[in-house]
Amino acid sequence: MTSVPIRDPLADHLITPQNAALIVVNYQRNQFRSVRSMDSDLLVENVVSTAKLAKRFGLPIVHSTVGVAAGQDQSTLPELADLLEDYPSIDRTAINSWEDADFLAAVRATGRRKLILCALWIEMSMAFTALDAMPERHEVYPVVDAIAGTSNKAHRAGLERVTQAGAQPISWISARRRATARLGAGRDRSRNYRDRLHRPPVDGMSRKSALMERSRTDHTRDPLCPVRSRPIKNNATAIQLSGRRLQP
Repeated sequence: MTSVPIRDPLADHLITPQNAALIVVNYQRNQFRSVRSMDSDLLVENVVSTAKLAKRFGLPIVHSTVGVAAGQDQSTLPELADLLEDYPSIDRTAINSWEDADFLAAVRATGRRKLILCALWIEMSMAFTALDAMPERHEVYPVVDAIAGTSNKAHRAGLERVTQAGAQPISWISARRRATARLGAGRDRSRNYRDRLHRPPVDGMSRKSALMERSRTDHTRDPLCPVRSRPIKNNATAIQLSGRRLQP
């Protein structure tokens, strides 16, 4: 099969590492305590995966908190803060991050019009930021499996509100597939798969058994794969686990 030429990554109407920035807002303990529309552990896992993806492909990242200097909340959760140590948090007093001059200056300094948005909660910080950014000619992409609300109804209402205004919801997995497919990592992975297929079998193992073993160990080494805490016994188990862990 022959792919069409890769489009200009700056002018592409889809997200690319050259035309997008990641915005991370309010991933703090008090916000997590009020989340009811999604499992908190899975939420942390998905926003961490999103940040890893952004760092891997060199996206500009704007990182912000609310009320830390005023003593109203703690800073970003350690799991995420460790990843964002090169992106100092912009602490705000306003719930709407777009109303903070330092935050606004940081977003504009990226030079990017496509904003991949992770913010808590959906119905407030995410919605307000998205609704203010879009009239200023920004395209907003809320990461639906890395954001959450204070109830299921609030979650749905907040997401519907920004979608009707023009936001384009994505998942962190879809962003990963897009980036790897267009930047050649997907082709490299396919080539690696073909290399494994043609390697000589391990002594005492059939070619099929050797390939299954290599696939299992390669899967658990993937730094962006959220299912890596235990060995994968077979393909059916891998599919079942992935489906369960990635439900929004």
